[in-house]
Amino acid sequence: MSLGIIMLVHTAFDRAEQMVRHWAEAGCPVVVHVDSNVSDATYNQFSKAVADLSDVRFSVRHRCEWGTWGLVAASQEAATLLLEEFPNVQHVYLASGACMPLRPIAELKHYLDARPDTDFIESATTADVPWTVGGLDRERFTLRFPFAWKKQRRLFDAFVKFQQKIGYSRSIPEGIVPHMGSQWWCLTRQTLDAILCDPKRDIYDAYFRRIWIPDESYYQTLTRLHARKVESRSLTLAKFDYQGKPHIFFDDHAELLQRSKSFVARKIWRDADLLYRMFPLSEDPQLSAEEPNSGAVDRVFSQAVERRTLGRPGLYMQSRYPSIDRQNSIAAAPYAVLQGFDDVFPAFQGWLGKQTGAQVHGHLFAKDRAHFADEREVYRGGLSDNARLRDYNGKMFLTNLIWNGRDQHHCFQFGPADTQDIGWTLAKDTNASIWVVSGAWSIPLFASGRSASDVRREAARLQRIEDKFLEVLRGPDARARIKIMTLAQFIESPMNVLQTIIDEIAGHRGTALKEVPKMPDLTGLPDFLQDLKNQGMHPFLTGDIMASDLQPTKPIPRRKPYVISGK
Repeated sequence: MSLGIIMLVHTAFDRAEQMVRHWAEAGCPVVVHVDSNVSDATYNQFSKAVADLSDVRFSVRHRCEWGTWGLVAASQEAATLLLEEFPNVQHVYLASGACMPLRPIAELKHYLDARPDTDFIESATTADVPWTVGGLDRERFTLRFPFAWKKQRRLFDAFVKFQQKIGYSRSIPEGIVPHMGSQWWCLTRQTLDAILCDPKRDIYDAYFRRIWIPDESYYQTLTRLHARKVESRSLTLAKFDYQGKPHIFFDDHAELLQRSKSFVARKIWRDADLLYRMFPLSEDPQLSAEEPNSGAVDRVFSQAVERRTLGRPGLYMQSRYPSIDRQNSIAAAPYAVLQGFDDVFPAFQGWLGKQTGAQVHGHLFAKDRAHFADEREVYRGGLSDNARLRDYNGKMFLTNLIWNGRDQHHCFQFGPADTQDIGWTLAKDTNASIWVVSGAWSIPLFASGRSASDVRREAARLQRIEDKFLEVLRGPDARARIKIMTLAQFIESPMNVLQTIIDEIAGHRGTALKEVPKMPDLTGLPDFLQDLKNQGMHPFLTGDIMASDLQPTKPIPRRKPYVISGK
């Protein structure tokens, strides 16, 4: 009889009875507290159901509202009765009707017997850990909270704001430092008795009666005054989501619970029949000395929280609409945006697809239609090439395209003649690699054979649009992998840039380029750009192009690739 159990029950009495029998049949005396909100008929029926168990007692009932003093008062009454009725108890374990022993109870008793002076209770100051969800950490100890947060929310919020406005602050009783932690503890008889019999208990009770969520700070604080040895951890596996709400364990968590090696878990769903049949596990001498290992469970739940708050990049669904403030990746997989390359190399799209094996699209955001790879009218997932449908929500169009084709690397062309609403989305996406040859729009204008005076307005319009896009890419919020070069810089050394692009898209460093896309004859381009200047339009985004730069492109030995600037 080295271990005694305090069980707080307010619902699912059939399962609570099952848990009482688990503990009692393993030789643990149990004191049960039933919430006074429960009807007398239900209480009487439950007490009769366990009347055959000689070591089960029922304590005086208190009303237990979440976050209020009633939960502490209930455990105080039950603990007092347990210590009086069962003098052989050396450790007291606080549980609920939704707590389930996972390992044989004998293993828990042996574990505690080997540590007779150790109190297991999560206990840390608010300055040490950022556990609080909801904004009140230090203030929960310096303000008064006479109203229940769940059932009297308006009064609760109004009274908190009133105290903050007038600068009210309670004094903390001398000699204690407020601590917080899980309400599920396992204390030695000596520590628990010292807390209940403390000469200053009336002072402490009066103080904690009006703090917020006292069941997570009363024992956690007073244990520090009386314990000989504290292990700041709970022996009960209890997980909480990012909103501070407890996770519920279902049948499909069976393997995870077993892997945790924890002694007790909560909160178990009342209809998890598999769990209630499976646990507690049968005794295994080889496993009896194993320490609880909640690390594996912590990793799984951390991933679950990340999935819940961030989701899978590029996947949108009714149950979770991603928040741009919480996520970096907008699309589901890496992709490349290439601006100006198809102006320099008219056959660039087909050449790039041949070199990389990627899905190379044309101008997905062209004004007339979305130019999918192979000029399809409908892409995977039923995406239409209709410009009106695409522009209704360009971001969703892009994310759906990448998601439905996430088994391939995607590339598409972009330019100042396209719809520009997608620019900010591209710049924010960490999955995007954006390569820009600024001023490349001047090549199609030059190749048109029209005079500088005829194309001056169009050149100025395209330059204004491109300049705005470059401002977005250079902004502080841009997170894509971005490389910007002027047309003059690109023409000076195109092979190194093309090699780097291919290496990135292919996912590895391949062999040196042997085949290059054909560049049109640019003889006369410098004169054309000078004519634009003479007409009053300064093409500053092209850079200074000299006639000597316009030599035929030849394969050159492989050099160290450009370093892409990361934002």
